[in-house]
Amino acid sequence: MIDRYTRPEMGHIFSLENKYAIWQEIEVLACEAQAELGDCGITREEAEWIRDHAAFDKEEVDRIEAVTNHDVIAFLTDMKDHIDADVPEGTPKPSRWVHYGMTSSDLGDTALCYQLTQACDILIDDMRKLGEICKRRAFEERDTLCVGRTHGIHAEPMTFGMKFGSWAWELYRNYERLKSARDNVAFGAISGAVGTYSSIDPFVEEYVCEHLGLTHDPLSTQVISRDHHAYLAGVLATCAASCERIATEVRALQKTDTLEAEEPFKKGQKGSSAMPHKRNPITAEKVCGLSRVVKANAQVAFDNVALWHERDISHSSAERVAQADSFIALDHMLDRLTFIVDGLVLYPASMMANLNRTRGLIFSSKVLLALVDTGMTREDAYAIVQRNSMEVWGDIQQAREGASLKERLEADPDCCVTDEQLDAIFDPRSFLTRVDVVFDRLERLTFE
Repeated sequence: MIDRYTRPEMGHIFSLENKYAIWQEIEVLACEAQAELGDCGITREEAEWIRDHAAFDKEEVDRIEAVTNHDVIAFLTDMKDHIDADVPEGTPKPSRWVHYGMTSSDLGDTALCYQLTQACDILIDDMRKLGEICKRRAFEERDTLCVGRTHGIHAEPMTFGMKFGSWAWELYRNYERLKSARDNVAFGAISGAVGTYSSIDPFVEEYVCEHLGLTHDPLSTQVISRDHHAYLAGVLATCAASCERIATEVRALQKTDTLEAEEPFKKGQKGSSAMPHKRNPITAEKVCGLSRVVKANAQVAFDNVALWHERDISHSSAERVAQADSFIALDHMLDRLTFIVDGLVLYPASMMANLNRTRGLIFSSKVLLALVDTGMTREDAYAIVQRNSMEVWGDIQQAREGASLKERLEADPDCCVTDEQLDAIFDPRSFLTRVDVVFDRLERLTFE
């Protein structure tokens, strides 16, 4: 990801500095566990020395890796130098206990899962903040009338607050999915070359995982199975799709022909190098574009599940790119959506103009039911309403002056609904007599 699109907290999680710091902590914890276990010869004093002197130099690790072509060995070599630097001559080197009985994946996979829990914590908080803003704005616009659209065509009246409320519920579901995905990936494994604990006691694994807030993998085959990571990637893709849904709605509502809502346009912002009048939904478009990256990366995670026998590294290179990019992209998307939704500019007058644009066609369903209530068959009632509606629609298509649906029905001898009933039907509020139920439900929605 481009640096200016990366928020420092999320970017740091996937940095080499953070990875090496976690590696260091895992190695130190493993030494402390070995000392407590008293199984391999390391003393508590040596474990304390390792805790106090463990360190690494990223640039030196990089230099060593350029020679060894093995990142874990490079890291351990540099860490050894820091641990043993002040050891008196003739004294056994405490570093000999570092990585004792372990294999590279014990270190790498456990650290990666810890990194993923760190990243999930940020996204969970992002999702909570955005969801709470959507809930707040839903109640702010609870009574703001607008037209609902299906297939892009005017359907029936609704309130704009329902749009925000729908987003809040979807974000809540993603909030719960992220928490579940975090739990599903919070595993560690320190079980040796093929998962048999041949050279290390399972106590070490349990000790390290407990101190990192992880659960020990019940049966690893050197690697932690990538179905954990695939599930997480699928959740990230679902979250990205939800972000895209919100951003797409903002883009559609900001079209010049609709103009019911507009993403914030900051002072001094420019919309086009050629056309000074432009105010483009560029932030929402960015969210839609990044969603494609996160959704595509989920496929990488699914492909990483199948490895040869107990382990290969075909997954490693791919997930180093895909996981970081997905988390960084989604973090940025949620941050930008928070900016959009919190500052979304609404145009109620335009909403009302659009609601009235079809000259009453959006009230057709209520007329249909009123005719059925008189004893007429649904088929006959439908024919009356559709015939008059198509005449109105023809005028609209040709930009002709003409009667509204209400006026045509009042003049139609086949329409047996009274003028008084029609007056009540053609009030947009008549569609909203039960809308309180959705806001009562939303009131009980809590991100916790």
